[in-house]
Amino acid sequence: MQTFEQPPQQHNAKSGATRQVGFELEFSALDVASTAECVARAVSGSPYAKSPANWQVDASLGSFKVEIDWDFLQRLAEDRGEQANKEAWLDSLSSAASLVVPVEVICPPIALDKLDVLNDIVEALRGAGALGTDESMIAAYGTHINPELPNLDAATVLAYMQSFALLQWWLVEQHHVNTTRKLSPYIDLYSETYVCKLLQMDSPTLATLIDDYLEFNPSRNRALDMLPLFCELDAERVKKVIDDKKLKARPTLHYRLPNCRIDVADWSLADEWNTYCVIERLANRPKALKELAGDFLAAHRPMLGVARKDWIEYVSKWLKENLA
Repeated sequence: MQTFEQPPQQHNAKSGATRQVGFELEFSALDVASTAECVARAVSGSPYAKSPANWQVDASLGSFKVEIDWDFLQRLAEDRGEQANKEAWLDSLSSAASLVVPVEVICPPIALDKLDVLNDIVEALRGAGALGTDESMIAAYGTHINPELPNLDAATVLAYMQSFALLQWWLVEQHHVNTTRKLSPYIDLYSETYVCKLLQMDSPTLATLIDDYLEFNPSRNRALDMLPLFCELDAERVKKVIDDKKLKARPTLHYRLPNCRIDVADWSLADEWNTYCVIERLANRPKALKELAGDFLAAHRPMLGVARKDWIEYVSKWLKENLA
């Protein structure tokens, strides 16, 4: 089983604590109760039903949430309150929906040096029959990675955003992003116009970073969704532009690009995490980051922009020579 790579900065700059990361897994073929039981066995936790649509597993690492990703059923369960757990028809609806609607496991923030437990969760769900991204021609099941940033100052946030922007095309190839997910609106990449603007920023304030992001990306549906972090930093500024009840503030990135290939025997969350960590390595190499940004801007052609295939090939070679 592949191990989880440790990024260059493993600690929070202010608290000194080991950085944490949360993972979200979307898949089908298991109902919420069976999923919660699998997670509980993997983490030695205690599962219980909050409603037919929501379960929770309490463990030493924190609370794992198991939800069916269907707003209609979520609202029904919420409307019924405590009575929901006694409604047999809601249980039946939840079980039936799990065949076509993804179930989501939302992990608590886990310290970088304790991520191996995620392998046990994936193996338990795979063994129970969970099906991932490739199972459906219409669904867009994914893996979301929510890494705590080492610092929340403007310079750090900018470095991570620039690093992703330079690598985004290459990352799509490295993650082997499923065609259905590529065509879906859920993981849109940053526009080249925005990438060029981002790369030319010089010591911006957080307010400028947020305002520019909202101008070009007024949606949660981005491969690197910055809205949760920006809500953490300045909720009022964000909510003037984005009115979305699902938007939750947290001091993390929201990286939505990877597939969830949970039913594939040799797939693990470490695969996706280690690919994400290239962003970490580049973000923490200021001279290398500046050099690659200059290369991208130099490759930009009037009207035509940067040739995507050529840039992916260039980045692959550049990374081997500079970040290996």
